Amino acid sequence: MTFLEKAPELRSAEQASSRILRTARGKLRLPVVDLFAGAGGLSVGATNVGCEVRASIEIDEVACKTLKENGVYHGDVLQGDVSELSGLDLRNAAKLNPGDPLIVVGGAPCQPFSKAAYWVENGEESRYRRARAAGESVPRPAAPTEARPDERRTLVEEFWRLIFESNADGFVFENVPSIKHPRNRPVLEGFIHAAENAGYFVTQVTANAADYGVAQARERVFLLGAKRGKPLAPTPTHSRKGIPELKPALTAGEAISRYDTLDFFEPEEVVSGRWAEHLRTVPPGSNYKAHTAWAGHPNPTFVAETRFWNFLLKLSPDRPSWTLAASPGPWTGPFHWTSRRLRTVEMAALQGFPEGYRFAGSRRERVRQIGNAVPPELAAKMIEAVAEIVDH
Repeated sequence: MTFLEKAPELRSAEQASSRILRTARGKLRLPVVDLFAGAGGLSVGATNVGCEVRASIEIDEVACKTLKENGVYHGDVLQGDVSELSGLDLRNAAKLNPGDPLIVVGGAPCQPFSKAAYWVENGEESRYRRARAAGESVPRPAAPTEARPDERRTLVEEFWRLIFESNADGFVFENVPSIKHPRNRPVLEGFIHAAENAGYFVTQVTANAADYGVAQARERVFLLGAKRGKPLAPTPTHSRKGIPELKPALTAGEAISRYDTLDFFEPEEVVSGRWAEHLRTVPPGSNYKAHTAWAGHPNPTFVAETRFWNFLLKLSPDRPSWTLAASPGPWTGPFHWTSRRLRTVEMAALQGFPEGYRFAGSRRERVRQIGNAVPPELAAKMIEAVAEIVDH
């Protein structure tokens, strides 16, 4: 049974209209399919630059509910495994004929490539930190050089396969910066080489969302591909360093201060327990190091460099947020500068989702979706760079 046979409400490409709409300026509203759509950041970005998202594919049931609740951005929402999908299925889902233009976007699950995965494989990092906290002088262990087995790594190959089989005119691939790490880079380079051998021009971009108008210093790697020419890396529009010709980076205070009222209260935001008082006395923009001798604390609780950097990490309202985590621990920041956990509406604003965008599920599920998302404004810049070539 094919993927689309499991979704009988979809019509085949032969039955559906493949009419390609145009914008007011006469440019094509280029059809887009979003794979591994998650909470839909790439689709929101694509819609905002004038593309038409025809279909969003996602395996997670709760994320699919989120996509459906914000349907204006996501086209037909299909829950399923992309490995069961063919290129023809992809075009059928988008109601496109073989010759119609198509851009495929997506970010295969990043967990196999994340920096956190470096230190959970053999326990050396945790042993190192315990030794440092005990005052022992020990060398820091080197990061593993070989990737641990993880079936999700093959989803990058599935993403490329669907680009190739659907004969897409362009693509945008997104992932975490550590996909460039020596143990992960063969996956990235394999993708690039396969695409170039198939006739695509590929541009690799490492971009920080704060440099494109997002109130979050979130770095991501993109591959921009097109058949008609090499996409140009988008030029930053904002600066965290006061560059005169660029706008100042958007701060956390500018993005979320309007949500600091009781109207947006969430019970889970209340902080209590072992480190609550420590968090309360951490200055905005600092972390656990405020309670170390390194910072001049008269009665230090911690030793600098013995905890992860985001332990008791607190936002400053005057700077962009640090990267939001998809699965934060109870003492993992960033916390709000008023010593509470961030509200999910604040997290969404720090990612740059539009006002009123709705996330399905429990708080834990909403945090996971938001933390895994691509900031829509950053996505928009990358997709626009590919669309300019495809619609040239």
